[in-house]
Amino acid sequence: MKTHQLKFRRLEGRFAVCRLSADAAIPAWAMSASFASITRTGDERSVVCPQENVPSEVQAERNWVGFKLQGPFPFSQTGILASFLTPLAEGGIPIFALSTYDTDYVFVKQESAEAALHALQSAGHELVND
Repeated sequence: MKTHQLKFRRLEGRFAVCRLSADAAIPAWAMSASFASITRTGDERSVVCPQENVPSEVQAERNWVGFKLQGPFPFSQTGILASFLTPLAEGGIPIFALSTYDTDYVFVKQESAEAALHALQSAGHELVND
């Protein structure tokens, strides 16, 4: 497998990964931030957004830190996400990943953020600041 050296940035704030019922309406709190991802399957609706937006009664995993890979990446290019996730897996760092049309986002728990940064940078990936 070809290994890619990628540029990425750290998203501001902390995020929550929320689970709603599959038939739940998209909540206003999910859409009131500059970053939100909503996925619906036959089993559930998942929302990823800043944790401060999420009401306390919502089932959620909180305290995620987000990394955005610098895209866009052509659909024909292979191994992008694997190149980024392999050092995290080798470091025993759990992740939550999602993709958009142009790029990928990887979330790690706050307590693993520094170890994740070290693993990624040691693998040749470059943290950039906007």
